[in-house]
Amino acid sequence: MPGIEVKHDQCLSCGLCTTVCPQGAITLDDGIAVIGEGCTLCGTCVSECPAHAIVKSGATAENMKDLDVSHLAQCHDIWVVVELRDGQIAHCTFELLGEAPRQVLGTGHKVAAVLLCESAGDYPQQLISRGADIVYLMQDGVFKRFLDQPYKDAICQMVEEEKPLAILLSATAMGRSLAPRISAKLRTGLTADCTKLELCTNGLMIQTRPAFGGNLYASLLCPYTWPQMSTVRAKVMQPIEADYNRKGEVIEKHYELDRAAILANIIDYIAKENEATVDEAEIIVTAGFGIASEKGLELAQELAEVLGGALGSSRKVVDAGLLSYERQVGQTGKTVGPKLYVACGVSGAIQHLVGMSSSKTIVAINLDPDAPIFHSADIGIVADAYEFLPKLIAALKERRSEV
Repeated sequence: MPGIEVKHDQCLSCGLCTTVCPQGAITLDDGIAVIGEGCTLCGTCVSECPAHAIVKSGATAENMKDLDVSHLAQCHDIWVVVELRDGQIAHCTFELLGEAPRQVLGTGHKVAAVLLCESAGDYPQQLISRGADIVYLMQDGVFKRFLDQPYKDAICQMVEEEKPLAILLSATAMGRSLAPRISAKLRTGLTADCTKLELCTNGLMIQTRPAFGGNLYASLLCPYTWPQMSTVRAKVMQPIEADYNRKGEVIEKHYELDRAAILANIIDYIAKENEATVDEAEIIVTAGFGIASEKGLELAQELAEVLGGALGSSRKVVDAGLLSYERQVGQTGKTVGPKLYVACGVSGAIQHLVGMSSSKTIVAINLDPDAPIFHSADIGIVADAYEFLPKLIAALKERRSEV
């Protein structure tokens, strides 16, 4: 089972690991680092240890290299299934296309985008500019809107013909619905909700995801069947800048689809009005249970508006019926990665942290100096949010009026 181990004979007793651990799970016992029960296998201590005395055990590229995976010799390339929203390529697709080239670097594999749509337009060039070497394209009126059955039918036929090494989908409503259907049809494994991927030289992909309520991370393999499949959380992978000088290949496919098996059709989408979303926001102000009152939520909303951001919520606030689920950040809500994340009255449970840990800058405001959120914060402010937020809002408004 994957874990973190300390090589006692190499430990320098410097204590650096105790300070960098986001969970405060490492202590020194007689000068030797000890990994406690709070460890989530994030690997921060592994990368920071100056003596390389802390190592990951279990599923790693090094100790997976001797597995017999000769059946993967027939497979090639990593596929990314393209998600379309309102006539545009979803940002989560660009995130996967940004990660896939990093995985195939030096392996000889290519990155392929699987595009199913009514009419391609400039979609293929957009995908190539963001990292795709190949675009497998199928155009059909049945793909005007996402439907599980025709998508599954087309992709499974494409897999049988092209034999990909791995298939990546975003862990969105579409990906979570489509991926298990493809997996079941192909009789292969699927790892859901991944936050990290690592392609080994033998073709196996180590797929890491939160487990046990986010209290630890599990690394999984699919060594006996193909293709390897993963759904990946949004906002945990970084897209690459568009390069419209990149060259790629567009391969159009034509398959017979079982239209009789399509039992439902989507007539139209009706968007909620006045419902802010945290999915794409670059600034998020999140209200935790520490300010779960009408006044507290008003302050958080006002701060979000002043900063030009969106209002987020912890699970407790949503469960209390104070804010809608669409605003929830965390393991059971949205995974976000804004430039600025302001946590107001958020305690910092691991289930919340896994949903916002990729934020560029995290500011925590909490009255409790021992709140776990401070371990993950870039800026920590120990203060009563009811007193601090009005002053912060006033100062920001004053500065904005001076500009």
